[in-house]
Amino acid sequence: MDIPSIITRTRALLVEHYVFPDVAAKLDAHLAARADHYATATMPEELAGLVTADLQSVNGDRHLRLKHHVNEVPEGDDAASRQHYATEFDESMGGVPLLRRLDGGVAHLELAPLLFPVEMIAESIAAAFTLVSHARALIIDLRRSRGGDPHTVALVCSYLLDEPTHLNTLYTRADESYHQFWSLPHVPGTRFGGAKPVYVLTSGTTFSGAEELSYDLQQLGRATIIGETTGGGAHPRHGFTVHPHLEATIPTARAINPVSGTNWELVGVVPDIDIPADEALDRAHREALVKLGRG
Repeated sequence: MDIPSIITRTRALLVEHYVFPDVAAKLDAHLAARADHYATATMPEELAGLVTADLQSVNGDRHLRLKHHVNEVPEGDDAASRQHYATEFDESMGGVPLLRRLDGGVAHLELAPLLFPVEMIAESIAAAFTLVSHARALIIDLRRSRGGDPHTVALVCSYLLDEPTHLNTLYTRADESYHQFWSLPHVPGTRFGGAKPVYVLTSGTTFSGAEELSYDLQQLGRATIIGETTGGGAHPRHGFTVHPHLEATIPTARAINPVSGTNWELVGVVPDIDIPADEALDRAHREALVKLGRG
């Protein structure tokens, strides 16, 4: 394991890509000063832990990591993510591991472990929402969802809104651009619509893109969030292979919500009903039945 080369490559990626250049400069100097500390690592997993702790030492960005992978990581940007997507997608029934009807005409829909890229998950989302369109209220379960694609967030929101709606804006460092995400005017399948009750379940491990879905719906007043405060990661990232078992994950953009003017970084999405995650489904079901006049 060529530790100096790994650190040099990680530092260069950080300086080139991190969405906050001033923080990148501080971290670059910090990593350079810690060379002797990293030299004590004997395994890639150990080095990943040491470097990640330092990368997160300035602003606590949980997307900023040197991530260890047990299996070898292919070369190329985001290669590790693509490698894992195929297996996780199949094992999770296309990103929709659970869909069922609860008493009172309430649907329970779980989206996990990721809101996969649209080109992968669109068919699953269309099928799921076509089924739940017949429900009187909907519970979207994100307690086991650890992230996802902002385009997929926009697709899901499109089934819950009646008109095209501005959901989020991403500022990207590379070209200093602002890209708006809107719900879609047309969707495959059938919308749930913008009037019936929606509840979103969260946990302390709900993260990144799954947080965006929760936050966007909360800021629009379209859903009631029930569960635990989420993990607090609002900076989309890219992954870069720096060793056969190590991936530098560098946030390259930041979210700006059109309602709040900010995002959920570090603070997480604070639920409307704060309750332990394992109690959130029962509470959401009760809330839905009361809303429907059946409680």
